[in-house]
Amino acid sequence: MKKALLFSFLIIVLAIQCKPAKSEIQFPETDLSSADLIPMPLQIASDGDAFGLDQFTGIYTSSNDEPLAAVAEFLSEKIRSKTGLITPINKEDKEGVERYIYLSVEEDFEANKEAYELVMNRDSIILSASDPEGIFRGVQSLRQLIPEEANDTLADRSIWPIPTGKISDEPNFGFRGSMLDVARHFFSVEDVKKYIDLLAYYKINILHLHLTDDQGWRIEIKSWPKLTEIGGSTEVGGEAGGFFTQNDYKDIVAYAAKHYMTVIPEIDMPGHTNAASVSYPFLDGTGKPLALYEGMRVGFSSFDTRKDTVYAFIDDVVREISAITPGPYFHIGGDESHSTSKNDYIYFVNRVEKIVQKYGKRMIGWDEIAQADVDSTSIAQFWASEDHTKMAVEKGMQVIMSPAKKTYLDMEYDTLSKHGLHWAAYIPVDTAYVWSPESYTEGLPLENILGVEAPLWSETISDLGELEYLAFPRVIGHSELSWSSPENRDWEKYKVRLANQAPFLDRMNVQFYRSHRIDWKENKYTYKEIEKD
Repeated sequence: MKKALLFSFLIIVLAIQCKPAKSEIQFPETDLSSADLIPMPLQIASDGDAFGLDQFTGIYTSSNDEPLAAVAEFLSEKIRSKTGLITPINKEDKEGVERYIYLSVEEDFEANKEAYELVMNRDSIILSASDPEGIFRGVQSLRQLIPEEANDTLADRSIWPIPTGKISDEPNFGFRGSMLDVARHFFSVEDVKKYIDLLAYYKINILHLHLTDDQGWRIEIKSWPKLTEIGGSTEVGGEAGGFFTQNDYKDIVAYAAKHYMTVIPEIDMPGHTNAASVSYPFLDGTGKPLALYEGMRVGFSSFDTRKDTVYAFIDDVVREISAITPGPYFHIGGDESHSTSKNDYIYFVNRVEKIVQKYGKRMIGWDEIAQADVDSTSIAQFWASEDHTKMAVEKGMQVIMSPAKKTYLDMEYDTLSKHGLHWAAYIPVDTAYVWSPESYTEGLPLENILGVEAPLWSETISDLGELEYLAFPRVIGHSELSWSSPENRDWEKYKVRLANQAPFLDRMNVQFYRSHRIDWKENKYTYKEIEKD
């Protein structure tokens, strides 16, 4: 089938090339190297011409395997929603097709499955990769190259000129993530899906869901129904809370997968467990009176780490969630367990690691877990303690870089911020960008760094607009820090490209923080007048 489709495509190309010559469009000179691409690609070469995206453009694929076909459909829909153009996919005849976009999965391409090559000529765009995932990453770059507005002066039809040249690209880190806390305040399936849409546009490939905390339990566990009946009934501030059914969670996981994004579930323990202990009091290890909690304190709760029934409970939770999570990771939290003695904490992490491994997952925990006798396959997420990070390295563990002073999206931008906290730092847009994950922590070898993740805790936010205010534009910078090579990361150049993201963010109705440090590009449309891309 692949050979047949390729042959058909070549016939179409020959037919297009053999058409009678039409008057050549005189495009203004372009410069691909100055395009507003985020994250910045590894290599860009410009040749100054343009590909005219218009009503005579078609999309072709090197095979009609379902994953590649799905990426082609995704691209076609994004072109339609941005321009109104209908771009047919694998059209069998040449009628109405004068130029083409070709998506090609090639077995002998670069080994990294996220790497891609994008070659734009006057009449063709060829996007090549070794895997549909690389094609999907390249599609995000192509989307960013399509102008927000058509040029109506070049011909008797609307044309969107795309700069020609060549982009060769691959990620600096294979793990590029953001965490969303749905426990302190609950966010709906549709809210999470929009966040996925935005993250994927900037090549982020990990969504870490913080599903449980003192204030709420947000994932259905069928063998322990009170976790959501009781533990999911409230949130910070005393509102009604909520939870994901397992079908809801599957829906999120499937939607993320379509965007080549892995979901990491987090069940925070042995601390941050009040919602679970109120639901099932035998879990509690503090001996204090139990009640639903609607505040913002931390460190007051703990599981009973010496009770076998607690581990039977954890086994059920890990088993049910792992069964509906295709990704390789399971996050056990492990932070701020101030009501758990150190010996009990170490004993707990050691036992829970075995449960996670039993269900075929690789354990992740906040950097405190490095104090335990954990396996080198487990992962420490650095957020606060460099000493814990050094312990992780000594154990041969990999580390996710999430330093609170740089990556915590819930930190206020400045003293005038409408939402957020500032216990770690005030983090303006430039501070969030101007640091190097490769060298931030002394004594952390590059080979031990798995990647970068920007967490968004939700104590102070309760709706999507507030989420977007804290996450954007800072998470865009984190996408570049995790994808782009160090030599391609420069604040002065980045802030110009960031300023020109405003029309896209407006099109998506993102309530982003318009930092005065950025000269944002104006958008002539209002939210009501534009169709979301």
